Amino acid sequence: MNSKTKPTVLILCTGNSCRSHIAEGFLQAAAGGLVNVQSAGSHPTGYVHPLAIKVMAEVGIDVSGHRSKHLKEFLGQPIRTVITVCGNLDQACPAFPGQLQRHHWPFPDPAKATGTEAEVLENFRRVRDEMRRVFEAYAAGLKDAIV
Repeated sequence: MNSKTKPTVLILCTGNSCRSHIAEGFLQAAAGGLVNVQSAGSHPTGYVHPLAIKVMAEVGIDVSGHRSKHLKEFLGQPIRTVITVCGNLDQACPAFPGQLQRHHWPFPDPAKATGTEAEVLENFRRVRDEMRRVFEAYAAGLKDAIV
């Protein structure tokens, strides 16, 4: 299957700098190519947070090539599933052509963490680990549905 024939899962967050990229990385790695995974934001920051890149590299997933995108880039595309990963975007999320499913799984924003450098990094790791459990379980469900 190429990315044109695979169903698209769009992961949305306000800034598209941390959580959506962490989720995108885990889902791409765990879904084994069953879906085309993308992420975007309603108010993208324009960059992927360096600590999101760092904590994903710690678990062997490279998101350094990701870019922060506006959800408008996907409005004309058929999106099978939309997953919002922050509290703010669920209410403002638009409908997409072909959208069959919508999930709202809010996670704390690690970019808003305060404290020492070590405390902020630990916060990123904690959110990463929570997201890993959710998105690996979701990918396992996708695989079960196809088999």
